[in-house]
Amino acid sequence: MDELCSAQQEPRLQIYPTQEVQRKPVGKSLILTCRPNVPDQALVTDLQWKDNMNNTILPKPTGRNHPPMYTETLPGESLGLMITALTSEMGGKYYCTASYANTEILQTSVTIKTYVAITWTNAPENQFPILGSDYVVKCEVKADPNPTIDWLRNGDPIRTDAKYVVQTHGLLIRNVAETDDGIYTCRAAVIETGELLERTIRVEVYIAPVITHLPAQLEAVEGKPFAANCTAIGKPVPEISWIKQSEQLNVATADRFTVNAQTGLMTISSVTQEDYDTYTCIARNGAGVVDQKTKLNVLVRPSIYELYNVTGVSGKEIAITCRSKGRPAPAISFRRWGTEQQYTPGIQMDDERITLEQYFDEERGESTGTLRIARSQRTDDGLYQCIATNKGDTAFKTGHIAIEFAPDFSHMKELPPVFSWEQRIANLSCLAMGIPNATIEWRWNGRNIKDLYDTNLKIEGTGPRSDLIVHPVTRQYYSAYKCIATNIHGTAEHDMQLKEARVPDFVAAAVPRQLTATTITFDIRGPPTELGLPILAYSVQYKEVNNPDWSTALNRSWSPDSPYIVEGLRPQTMYSFRFAARNQVGLGNWGVNQQQSTPRRSAPEEPKPLHRPEQNDKEEPVVVSPYSDHFELRWGVPADNGEPIDRYQIKYCPGVKMAGTWHELEDRCNTVEVVETTSYQMTDLSGNTYYRIELKAHNAIGYSSPASIIMKTTRDKPYPYSSSSATKGLLGQQTALQRAMPMLPLGLLLLLSMCLRSG
Repeated sequence: MDELCSAQQEPRLQIYPTQEVQRKPVGKSLILTCRPNVPDQALVTDLQWKDNMNNTILPKPTGRNHPPMYTETLPGESLGLMITALTSEMGGKYYCTASYANTEILQTSVTIKTYVAITWTNAPENQFPILGSDYVVKCEVKADPNPTIDWLRNGDPIRTDAKYVVQTHGLLIRNVAETDDGIYTCRAAVIETGELLERTIRVEVYIAPVITHLPAQLEAVEGKPFAANCTAIGKPVPEISWIKQSEQLNVATADRFTVNAQTGLMTISSVTQEDYDTYTCIARNGAGVVDQKTKLNVLVRPSIYELYNVTGVSGKEIAITCRSKGRPAPAISFRRWGTEQQYTPGIQMDDERITLEQYFDEERGESTGTLRIARSQRTDDGLYQCIATNKGDTAFKTGHIAIEFAPDFSHMKELPPVFSWEQRIANLSCLAMGIPNATIEWRWNGRNIKDLYDTNLKIEGTGPRSDLIVHPVTRQYYSAYKCIATNIHGTAEHDMQLKEARVPDFVAAAVPRQLTATTITFDIRGPPTELGLPILAYSVQYKEVNNPDWSTALNRSWSPDSPYIVEGLRPQTMYSFRFAARNQVGLGNWGVNQQQSTPRRSAPEEPKPLHRPEQNDKEEPVVVSPYSDHFELRWGVPADNGEPIDRYQIKYCPGVKMAGTWHELEDRCNTVEVVETTSYQMTDLSGNTYYRIELKAHNAIGYSSPASIIMKTTRDKPYPYSSSSATKGLLGQQTALQRAMPMLPLGLLLLLSMCLRSG
C-alpha cells in the first residue's frame, strides 16, 4: 500500500497564485511563491527563480535597499519572488527550478503579462471655462491597453452634437454659456481588463471682469481725505487693484493709500499735490484681466502769494494786482472792505471807471487778477479784499489803495465862524485834507503871520492841522484869516472868520398856551441867532403884579427843547412876566413884559394814561394787554388846579362795537378808587375781550374830565373763564348758552345778551 502512494506522489514545484498567466498592472508590487511538492522536503536543493531573461534572481542583499526584483525564503520551505514595482519590461515567462535527491531536476513556469491601469493624467476635478469661448473639459487618461472614454452630465450621457464634441483628451463645449455649469463625469473603460473608472469634474463657468463704474476724471482737495470707487462685475468676483501710472506703483502698498480689493474703494487719508496723476484700475479674476484709466485732479486750495498796497494820484489811473495759485487756477475778484458785493470781470455796470481783468495759467495752476480804476477819485481810497476761488476753497487777502490828492478844505466850508468876547483867546483850527499831508501857513491881510512877529497871534502846528491862537486885545483882531495848505499835488486856501460875540437880542415872543390855577405853559419864539452861537436857555422872571420890586421876583430857566411851564402859581392871581435868552456870552436883556392872571381853583386836569395804543385808520386806537386775565393801567399826575389830588377813579366795562357804536353792559362795569398811586392792576379779566377804561382825577373841587382808552386782552384758553366780578353774573346768566356754544368769545356773548334783553 505504501509503495502505491509513493508511486502516485511525483516530486514537482507549484507556483502560487496557480494561474499560469498572471495579469498585473504596471506599478503594482507582486509576490510569486514557488513551493516544492515532494515526498521529502529535505531532498530539495538549489531552489531558485529565473527571470524572463533566464537570469537567476538573487536574494536581497543584507543592509541594502530593496532591488526591483529579488527572492526571499518563506516559511514552508518556499521561495518567494518579490517585485517591488512592476514595469512593462518585466513582462514574460519566469521559471522556478530545483534539484530533488540530486538526481531529478524540477522546473515550472509562470507568465507575467503587464498592463497599464487607468490613470488620470490631466483631468482636474474643478475646471473653469470662460463665458462665450470654446472650452475643452480636460480628461486625459493613460492605460494599456488603450481605454475607451465616454461622458455624462448630471448623470446623463453626452453625445457629440452642435454643442458638445467628445474628443480624445476631453469634451469640447462650444460657445460656453452660464447654463453649462454642472457636474460632468469622464468615464474610462478597458475592455481587455474589465477595468472601469469614473472621474467627477465640476464645471463652473467664469465670466471675464467688466469695469462698470469709473469716472474719467476725479477731483480731490489738497489736505483733505478722498475716496474713489472702481466697481467691476465678473465671475468669480474680480479682485481690484489701483496703479499710479507715473510710478507704476500699486498704491495699496503706498503711504496714505488704502485699497479694498473686493469693493474697489481707494481712499487717501490726506491728499497732496503729488497725488495728481493718471491711475489705472485693474480688475482681475480667473476669466481674465481688464483695466481702465482715470485722471485724478488734485484741487489745490487757493493761496494768495502776492498782493501789494498801491498808491495813485486822484484823477489818474491806478491798478492793484493779486496773484494766486491753486488747482484749478483760481478765479480772482475784488471787493471793497466791509461790503459783500464783488466786482465782476470786465467793466463794472455801476461804475465804468472800474475794470476787473483776469488771467489764468491752468498748466501751472496760477492766476492773476487786476482791478484797474481809471480817473481815480478820493473815494476810491481804502481797503480792498482779493478773493481767490476754485472748487477746493476760497482764499482772502486784503490790500490798500491810497489815493493821493491836492489839499482840500471842502469839509470846512460849512463850519461856523469862531467867536470871542471880552478879549478871550480864540482858537482857529485849520485841517487840510490831502495825501501826502499838506504843510500850512497863515496869512492876515495878505501878509504871512510868521513874519509879523505879533505876540497876539500864535501858530501851533504846520500841517496837516494848524491852530492859530488869537488874543483879540483890540477890535482889529476880529477879522478874516487865510489858511493856505500845500503838498506836491497842489495848493488850497480857506478863509476863517474871527467874530466878536454878543449876548442874544430880546426874545421875540412869549405867548401863554395853557393855563391852570397853578401853572402857565408858554410858547416862546427866540431872537435871531448866528451860526455857531446858539441859544442855550430861556429864562423867565415872574412876580405878582402888586409887587413892584423885580429883585424879589422868582426865576425859572428852560433848555430850548423842553416845555416852557411855570409852576407853583397861586390861583386867581395876576402875575407879571419878562423873558430873556442866554448864549455862551451870557444872558440877554429882559423883554416881552406881560401880565397874566391864573384862573380860580377847579377840578384837576384830565389825567393822561401812559400807554401807546395801536393805530387803526378805520377804528379808534386800541391798547393791547400782553395778558389774557389782567392789565396794569398807568398814568401821569395831572395839574391839580389849586387843590391837591386826593384820589383817582377807574371804571372799566366789557363791551363790543357794532355799526361804529360802542356798546357796553353798564351793570357789568367795575368802578374802583385808588389813592397815592399812579397805577392800578386790573385782574380777573376775560381773554380776547375789549374793555373801555375811564380814568378821573379828584380834588376838593371835584372830578376831572375822564380820560378814556379801549383795551383788548389777548386770547385765552376756551371757556370756562375765571369768574371775575365783572363777568360772574354774565357767565351765570349765559350758562345754558355757553353749554350750547362753549367756544364763543365774550364779546359775542355780550352782543347776544343785549339782544336777549332787548327781546
